[in-house]
Amino acid sequence: MSRIISGAAGGTPLVSVPGSLTRPTTDRVKEALFSRLDAFGIIAGARVLDLYAGSGSLGVESGSRGAEAVDLVEFDAKASSVCQRNADLINGVLGRKGVTVHRSRVESFLERAAETASWDLVFLDPPYPLDDPALSAVLGKLADHLAPAAVVVVERSSRSPEPAWPAGLERFAEKKYGETKLWFAEPSVLPED
Repeated sequence: MSRIISGAAGGTPLVSVPGSLTRPTTDRVKEALFSRLDAFGIIAGARVLDLYAGSGSLGVESGSRGAEAVDLVEFDAKASSVCQRNADLINGVLGRKGVTVHRSRVESFLERAAETASWDLVFLDPPYPLDDPALSAVLGKLADHLAPAAVVVVERSSRSPEPAWPAGLERFAEKKYGETKLWFAEPSVLPED
């Protein structure tokens, strides 16, 4: 069973998505990831986007640790329902509506996002069937919606190739945890014409 590791709701169990629809981030990987993000000083007060959210555990963890606003984006009806239950749980603990669920395809959500929408921290844990060109296209759409010092975390199988980073994003770190690999990227400065 997954849980919120730290922060205002630390130790609270999360609802999991039934069946094998999603590939939940293990508590071990989540602990290591958030330890690194805490070291970056990026979570407190951040606007967080959790794409392909599954149960929403990464976004909800961010909310527990002081993120200002969290958007969970999940298209599957069952997973989106679980996201909503976990969002309601953390919102109840926080006493405010800091976590919002969007039942939408990731591509559609990013296309509809206002030009002024920007996030400080973004998680992408796409399903295995999403191929590399589709992931790169999503990253390309996302690049226009990042705060200047944003951090993007892509989680994939350790057997998956590194994402093809589009213009506007560059990798600055990676870490392997057993069968899981995390890539960390940030906005890059594009050369002036």
